[in-house]
Amino acid sequence: MKKFWSFVVKELLHIFRDYRTMIILFGIPVAQILIFGFVITNEIKNVRVAVLDHSNDHMTIALRNKIFSSGYFHFAGLLDNEKQVEESFRSGRVKTVLVFGQDFSRVFNEENKLPVQIIADASDPNTANLIVSYTQGIIRTYLIEQMQPFEMPLKIDVSVRMLYNEQLKGVYMFVPGAMTMILMLISAMMTSLSIAREKENGTMDMLVISPLRSSEIIFGKVAPYVVLSFLNAVIIILLGYFVFGLPVQGSLVLLLLVTLLFIVMALSLGILISTVSPNQIVAMLISMFALMLPTILLSGFIFPLENMPKLLQYLSYLLPPRYFVVILKNIMLKGAGMEFIWKEVLVISGMTLVYLSFSIRQFTKSVKALGA
Repeated sequence: MKKFWSFVVKELLHIFRDYRTMIILFGIPVAQILIFGFVITNEIKNVRVAVLDHSNDHMTIALRNKIFSSGYFHFAGLLDNEKQVEESFRSGRVKTVLVFGQDFSRVFNEENKLPVQIIADASDPNTANLIVSYTQGIIRTYLIEQMQPFEMPLKIDVSVRMLYNEQLKGVYMFVPGAMTMILMLISAMMTSLSIAREKENGTMDMLVISPLRSSEIIFGKVAPYVVLSFLNAVIIILLGYFVFGLPVQGSLVLLLLVTLLFIVMALSLGILISTVSPNQIVAMLISMFALMLPTILLSGFIFPLENMPKLLQYLSYLLPPRYFVVILKNIMLKGAGMEFIWKEVLVISGMTLVYLSFSIRQFTKSVKALGA
């Protein structure tokens, strides 16, 4: 054990001496979580909207005031005619144009119609759908308010409640997903370079002749990164809580333990990549490109897995981030306990054992090859 811990301390000192590794371990994750939290969002805020008002009566003015006082939309000016609609879209000044028909109040009072048209820029279809939905909701609310003095033959009262994210904040979705992506990529990349670096620098022979067994060398390589990656995860959780207001409704101890398990799994995968890579460049390419896109696309934190083809849905079951995203959302947002996440925890534990076993076996083969 004394020799093992000496090896771990040597690895830690080697990491601390390399400032580039420290920047990758702590600088990049903090920058990424801030970017994901502040920049990447699916919420509608300050959308620039122009108005073409053929009526300009008291009802259209009141409806315009209600739309622009919601906080979702920003008034981008009045248009004079239909020709300016397409010009405003081409210039990129606006995302939506509201067109109010002539005799708005008369048509509404006499014909019970609302002559208003929503023209949206559908070059980004998802944003266009959100803008239209938000605008329709505000107009519908205004219509109900105007109809209140009249006796309705049938009143339908629908009560809607959004659980776990009442304000529909996009950060509640992106921060757990970003945390999963960061821990997966950074942990796997860091350890994938460790043994590959020994091969490239020609120091692999020193490991071979050391009194440590193959399993002890593997665990010694993983142990320092476990500590550093766990510290990284704590920093991300603190940033999510204090900067973005992301709650931890469930057990913090359970959250940290499961996060530690996921880190060990990611590090084990990185070691496996390292044992099969001839040099650091190959190890980095495998860890970055083979893990980054599947983690982003098939983990379910940006794109719903249910909307994907069946083949991709089945493929996502092989990816650990899919299970960790579910665990994070259940613990942090829903306050779920172990009884609700034990299946995901069991899958990640199994993957950890598989990756460690293959890493030790592959490293043992490399040692025997060098000895021969």
